[in-house]
Amino acid sequence: MGPLKTLAIATKALAKNKMRAALTVLGVVIGIAAVTTMVSIGQSASALVQGELESFGTNVMIIFPGESKKGGVRSGRVNTLTSDDARAISDECSLIQASSPLVGTGGQVVYGNLNISPNEMFGVGPDYLKVRNWPVEYGSFFDQSQIDKADKVCVIGHTLVNKLFQTSDPLDQTVRINNKPFRVVGILEKKGANMMGEDQDSVILMPYTSVRRTLNGSSFDDVHVVFASAKSSAQVEAAKAEVTQLLLDRHSIDKEVDADFDIKTTNEIADMLGMITGTMTLMLASIAGISLLVGGVGIMNIMLVSVTERTREIGIRMAVGARSRDILMQFLVESILLSCVGGLIGFALGISASIGITTLINSFSTGTDWPIIVSIPAAIVAFLFAAAVGAFFGFYPARRASKLDPIDALRYE
Repeated sequence: MGPLKTLAIATKALAKNKMRAALTVLGVVIGIAAVTTMVSIGQSASALVQGELESFGTNVMIIFPGESKKGGVRSGRVNTLTSDDARAISDECSLIQASSPLVGTGGQVVYGNLNISPNEMFGVGPDYLKVRNWPVEYGSFFDQSQIDKADKVCVIGHTLVNKLFQTSDPLDQTVRINNKPFRVVGILEKKGANMMGEDQDSVILMPYTSVRRTLNGSSFDDVHVVFASAKSSAQVEAAKAEVTQLLLDRHSIDKEVDADFDIKTTNEIADMLGMITGTMTLMLASIAGISLLVGGVGIMNIMLVSVTERTREIGIRMAVGARSRDILMQFLVESILLSCVGGLIGFALGISASIGITTLINSFSTGTDWPIIVSIPAAIVAFLFAAAVGAFFGFYPARRASKLDPIDALRYE
């Protein structure tokens, strides 16, 4: 008996019990839909993380002060980085295109009778925006001469513009930061919310010397963090090694294991977050895949019932010349056909669910734009796995049908 004939007979047999066939494939439908949805949402989250890191700045490395060590013995966490370190990184490292120190602070920004506490209040160097790939939309950024003089100037984000100045022009206006006057010289380009929903435009940047002396009341040269960017993504690791050696020399440290600083690159952060999202996606997809196995058990159960109900039919087919392998193929094709139909329905539901859930997340999260990604490869793999599940769990009932004795089958009531 040819394959097309076998397929036609299997389709006709399943069509006789439409409700039972529909309930049988339900587990496969749920499994395929769940796997497709979980993998798609996971890839969407991964793409969102990548986009956030790209918006943070390209080829960026962040240098943190570490624990002071001598001979491998820790002596406590101290501020080990200075603005001179940041300047030396920019001047002496051939693979670095720009660097900037960063000094953090906090407090109220007041204009007239309005005030706001920005999410970020930083003192930075003149190349900070170059490192962060964040342009000024209006006005200008402060330069090295203003930093050297510790001028009380600032550049603000759009949230501060909207809440403090509303319809008036903020450029050259004076705001009070912790009761100290600062003149607004620029407005940053709008960034929106990050993937955590935090407003990136609620920011004010000032010369790090002004923050350190005027707001923090410190006469020391230490800084909280140093930002630097490599000249290209291919040179990030080499640039990191170059910066590491420079700081070891400047801090009179012989061994890297004793370094009193720690350098993280956006590539390393991206790899770490990618591993986390990838592991979570795989775990969720594996859990969802269990429902495919449950669906396979359901198919085997129904096929065994079908063999019992159609025992006389099997006996008649054998009596008129059907071979054991014809019977085997008939029931095996029925099982695979059930799985494949369930896979196609699950594939469509998975795509719809992926789009729907992503749209729902975007509608409830402020400013966060999750990309809509449908994982076609994952759906195809899940579909093939569903077909394999149908073949695996359908083989035993099919073999049992093919091994029936024709005489006993004809006598079966």
